[in-house]
This record gives sequence, structure tokens and C-alpha cells, in this order.
Amino acid sequence: MTYVTGFINHVTGYIAQDSDIAMTGYAVLHAFDNMGHMTPARAFPGFAKARKRITRVLAPRMLFKQELREGDLLSVQGPPGGVQIAAFDAAGRPALAALGLPGGNPLPLEDLDAVPLLGWIAANGGNAGAEIPAAAPNMPAGPLVLKASGPVTAWIGCPAGRQQLAFGGVPGNATVTWQPAAGAAPQLPPLLGDTREEFTVSRATARAYEVKRGEIVQIIDLEGQQCSDFTAFNAGALQRGEELMIDGTATRSMVRRAYPGPGLLDKFFDRDMRPLLNVVQDTCGRHDTFGLACTARGYEERGFPGHVNCSDNISLALAPYGVARRAAWPAINFFWNTWVDPHSHHILTEESYSRPGDYVAMRALEDLVCVSTACPDDIDPINGWNPTDVHVRIYRPETPLRRAVAYREKEDAPMSISQNSAFHDRLEPLTQHFAPARDLWAPVSFPSHGTTGEYWACRNAVTVQDMSGLRKYDIAGPDAEVLLQQATTRNVAKLAVWRGSYTLMCDEAGTVIDDGTLFRLAPDLFRWCCGSEESGRVLNALAQEMGLQVRIHDMRGAMPNLAIQGPKSRDLLRKIAFTQPHVPALDQLKWFGATVARLHDREGAPFMLSRSGYTGELGYELFCSQADALTIWDAVMAAGGEFGITPMGSAALEIIRIEAGLAAANAEFAPGVDAFEAGLGFAVDLTKPAFTGKAALERNAHAPRRVLKGLLLGCNDVPLHGSPVYDGERQVGTVTSATRSPSLEHAIAIARLGVEHAENGARLEIGQLDGRMKRLGATVTDVPFIDPQRKRARA
Repeated sequence: MTYVTGFINHVTGYIAQDSDIAMTGYAVLHAFDNMGHMTPARAFPGFAKARKRITRVLAPRMLFKQELREGDLLSVQGPPGGVQIAAFDAAGRPALAALGLPGGNPLPLEDLDAVPLLGWIAANGGNAGAEIPAAAPNMPAGPLVLKASGPVTAWIGCPAGRQQLAFGGVPGNATVTWQPAAGAAPQLPPLLGDTREEFTVSRATARAYEVKRGEIVQIIDLEGQQCSDFTAFNAGALQRGEELMIDGTATRSMVRRAYPGPGLLDKFFDRDMRPLLNVVQDTCGRHDTFGLACTARGYEERGFPGHVNCSDNISLALAPYGVARRAAWPAINFFWNTWVDPHSHHILTEESYSRPGDYVAMRALEDLVCVSTACPDDIDPINGWNPTDVHVRIYRPETPLRRAVAYREKEDAPMSISQNSAFHDRLEPLTQHFAPARDLWAPVSFPSHGTTGEYWACRNAVTVQDMSGLRKYDIAGPDAEVLLQQATTRNVAKLAVWRGSYTLMCDEAGTVIDDGTLFRLAPDLFRWCCGSEESGRVLNALAQEMGLQVRIHDMRGAMPNLAIQGPKSRDLLRKIAFTQPHVPALDQLKWFGATVARLHDREGAPFMLSRSGYTGELGYELFCSQADALTIWDAVMAAGGEFGITPMGSAALEIIRIEAGLAAANAEFAPGVDAFEAGLGFAVDLTKPAFTGKAALERNAHAPRRVLKGLLLGCNDVPLHGSPVYDGERQVGTVTSATRSPSLEHAIAIARLGVEHAENGARLEIGQLDGRMKRLGATVTDVPFIDPQRKRARA
């Protein structure tokens, strides 16, 4: 191995290692850092300091793990008697005393989704079948603050019964805040497994290292916004005198993307199109594969002769392996934020998206010689103007590592790694084609039937789809109706118990923030099933502003759910859904009705059942506890066998959604688009006394400028989202969604059109190739394209 311990000024031969010396060898009189920078003129809210406190909200039944070092503080707040805490030392032994807590009763595993904890105990050599000592402290009015007297792993849980979860009325959320000890060094992300080696690449240096086939290399941005050039050579080819390295052009051609990511298209290839590495986890998701590592010439031409550069550092690091020196090295520039302007095709760049602790983890598919740099560029935004260190870990081949990307509810929210849904153990044998759905992996398609087969199964028989990525909030209390009446666009006062309605949340301009289905489970208890965490923030802000007596429970991942859709869905559910006499029976559920049921009989797994969906077909949605998810999946599949049940992925759902004219976020509703322009006027009740956005929507309703319409294309070409719609030479609209309709046997599109051009039967053109070089003829029509009276869903 070779480690370049400093950087060399190639004019003077000066070697710089002092952190107060600039990359050119001159003294730094004043420095700055984007991390945590907040001023009225320039703010970086998404880039907190690595040592800042982190707060997380725990869903009902959730168990959360927090590693603590000596002196770290842990603040816990939750409902009275509704928080359980377990703790373990480095050897996996119970260690509640390290947090100043007495041992109490055993951890109530039945009321917690405890699989992660039990797996952690087993992995650390403990007995996962033994009782786990836990503390259930009485929660003070403010947070309970605990201080770690030594290294300890804390597990904090928010218990709730499975029936409580499905039927409503959970005790509430817990909030956990971790505050590192004063003066603590930045904390590296948790280990992914058993490391063989790890080291830090100091800023403005490079290091070459070997990675064996099957091992995992993790490149970590320690302090955020730091570019790290990376390349890898086939070690066997190097021994033969042949330099076969990662080739950016071959990689982009093979994966048909700017760079690979966790999933199907996850590999880096050499020039012979042989894979060298596959990306397993990536928490940043924005890197560069277009440019070179920085070069001496690049700095010279900007007026900085002698500036240290990554290309020379790479050559020095690789020299012991017999790799020929190059003046310019092609490399994968991890964490360098570049993109191609869609109009000029120029490559553009600005500050990186990587936060402190972001990383990329890749598994070697051959024996490799790798090289990593910590880029020295301090004269433009590539490294946030502030070069810092990069850390590298190499894990042994047997390290189990699931595919994952990072998910943040908001730009300044804590990072979470994408998880497998509660149904994953049944889905994974059926498909490998998953894509992120918020913080979960969701199936895109199933190869045994294909997207078209799944589509026709939903139209003619019955399908089951994992929709666990939906967000769910329970709103309870004497002012629950008051809050929801203000927050949503339909009249909540008219909503009966065991009924639901599709409704919207808008801002003061009438722009749609989120859409979803609101169910009333009791006079003062509602369940809001929606698409975004923004709903929770809006509800919380309104409750505080209005001074309401209401509790908002963020269910997060506690309630996985299935969509059972298609004309045979009711027949399937008749075989498995048991309801008590005091709630609606399955056959009594009308469109948007809801009930609570159990699997097969009164002792079966509990779940909430609603007659709703996103397909326009007869269909139902089922919400349950994670602990019951696989049992319920198995029952659904067994009962659906005689009806030809087919698992369905997001690709088929997208076709059906567009045919049904159903709106989607960042498509039909987007910033600057009000509810009427999004085609959602049917969900707005302007006769309500008041709701957020009503004044703007009343004004806009009198003089609409744009409306949502359908376009029937005379071909199979499917235009992209955002394609311009023309009447002659003038753009009169924009495509919001498009697909090829298997039922209509040609392409269709939903478009936002100026009212002057929205008459049914009008002939327009969709622009392709910059909007003007190619045109697709289209005829204006209403949406939905199929079953405009929704007779299927009402059947």
C-alpha cells in the first residue's frame, strides 16, 4: 500500500501538512465552513455540524438504537408510562446502570416490533430468547435527560398493542434526542459489519489500497461537501501488465444512468464492459462520472500554478503497483455535485449535497487495486470551498449488507437508511426489481407476469400491492375535528364514523401540499393516510397556532398496508375478513367506507379495512401491525389463489393511475399549481366556513387560467413529464403524466392546458426534441380516460 502523507507543490517541492496552510502553500488568515452556516444572505439549513444534537420521533411499537459514548446525553420524552428503555455494554450485557436507570420489568416484546433488537442481541453473542431488563421511567413534564457514564448501546421503545394500532387510540409518539459530549470528535457512521482495515485520507492527499473479491469498501465524507476521486483496477490484469480500470463511459452506457446506484443498475464497469464493483449503499446519491480528477493544468489555467491536485496524487499513490503516471486521471468523483443542463448540455456544478457522515459502500466483484483522494480544490464550490478528510473502511466478504439509500423527511431532518417493508420476505422471492418509496423499498414489477400482465390482472381479476410507503397519522382529542376542518378542503363535519373521504391540504395560495384519505374511526378520532410528512408538519403547526386540544400520532412505519384491487377483490376478502357486529361488515362497505376486522375469526390478527385505492377499480386497502404483516400476506395469497391473484408493482399502478385520471405529487399537483389547476376541484368544498387556502381558491375558481385535461395520442410514443403542448407555434400547456394505455392501445397523456385551448376535440401537438424538432399529434379529451363515471370502483 502507498499513502501520500502530504501534498507536493510541484514548482517548489514544498510539502504541506499543516491544516492552516492553503493548498497553494500560502498561509490562511481566515477560513469558513458551509456546515451549520446560517445567515439571512446565505443559509445551509440541510448541512448541520457533525456534532450537532439529533432528534428523532419514534412511531408506536418502534424500537430505536442509539450508540452513546461517555458523557453523551440522551433526552427522552413521551406519553406517561409509554416509553421503555433497554441498554447494553460493549460485550452485549444489560447495562441500564450506565444510564443511571434501575432495572425493572422485562421489555414487553409483544407490544414492540422487536426483530431488529433481537437480531442485534444474537449478532453480539447474546441470548435473544432471554428476558431483556428494561426501565419504564415516569415521564416528567419536560424531557427525561440521561447521561452515559461509559460506552453503551441504548434501545428506546414506544410500546403499543397490535389491536390498539389497527383500531386507533395508541398512547402516542416518543421523541429521542442525542447530544454528543462537549468536545467530542465527529462521530463516524455506525460500522456496517466486521472491518478488515480502516484509515483516513487526509485532505489534499491520496491513498492506494487493495480490496479482495467480495469485500466491501466504504468511502465516508467525514465533514460534508468533500469530493473524493475514486478509481479501481482489476488486480489480476495489473499483474499481467494491463490497466483495466473503471470506465465512466462504459458504466453510463451499461446502466443507462449518469452513475449506478443500489438496485438493479448498480455496477461500475471497465472498458471491456466487465463489472468491477456494485454499489450496495449510497447515502448521498449525487456524484460525478463525467469529468477528470482535478489536474495541475486545470489550476494553472485559473492562475494557480503549483496547486496540489488529485491527478498527481493518484499517480504517486499508484506508482508502487506499476501503474503509469497520467497528467489527468478519469475518476468517479464521489460527492461532487454535477449535472447536465437539459437545454445547453453544459456540465454545471455547485456545492455538494453530501452531509457529514455520508458514504458510498461498494462490493468488489474482482480482486482490485483502488485509490481514493481527499480533493484539495479550495478555489470553487466543489468541496464547499473547504477541503477536508475522507475516511475509508474495508469490510470482510461475509459482511451482510442490504441495498439502501438515504431518506430524509426534510432537508434538515436526520438521515435514515431505506428499510425493507414488513412484507419483504414474501416479495423478495418474486422480484429483484425494487425502487425507493420514501424510506422503504417497493417492488416495481414482477417478472413472472410483467407490468402488462399485472395491469390486466388488476383490470380483470385481483392484485395485491405493498403500499407501506404511505404516511399515516392518527389525530385524536376534543378538537380533532376543528383541526382537520381547518387543514383540509372537504367538510369534515359531514364525515360519519366508519367513513372516509379523499381530500387535500392546501397552503394559503390554494396550492396542494398533500392529498390523501381521511377516515373517521370515532367521534374524536381520525386517521389521515397521505403521501408526505409535510402533512404532519402542517397539522402540528396549525394545532399550535390555534391552541387546540388534540394529539397527533405519527405512525411512520408502524402500519404497513396492502392494496387489494380488482373486480375479484371483494370475493377474496369475503374468505378472510371477520368483523364484529358493532362495526360495518365487508359487504356493507360502500366506496370510501372503513371498518376494523380480524383474520378469519375473533382471535385472528387485527387490521383496519377500507374500500379505497388508487386504481379506479373496485378495491380495498388493509392496514395492520408489522408483527402480523406476513401472516396477513399469506392469508391474502392463499385466499386469492382461486381468483388468479397477482402481485402488482408500481409500474403497472402508474399506468392504471393515469388511465383513471388520478393526480400524483410532483406531476398533476406541484408548486405554483392550485387545486383546480391540478384537476382536484372535486375535492374542494367552497361552502365550508373556512379552511386554509379557501380565499385563494374562491378567487381562482371565478377566473381559471389553466385546467387539467386528457390528450389522446395517435401513436405509441410516450412523451416525458414536462413536455410542452403546442397550438401551432405557441406553447399552450404542459404534459404532467403520460403512458401507453393497454386498453386503448395507444399513448395517452394528462396535461395542464390554458382554458382557451381545452375544448374537447381540439387538436394540439406535444413537442419533442427541444419541443420543436418533433411533434406528436393529440386530441383533447376529459379524464378519466377509462370508466369516467367510476362505475368499477362503485360496483
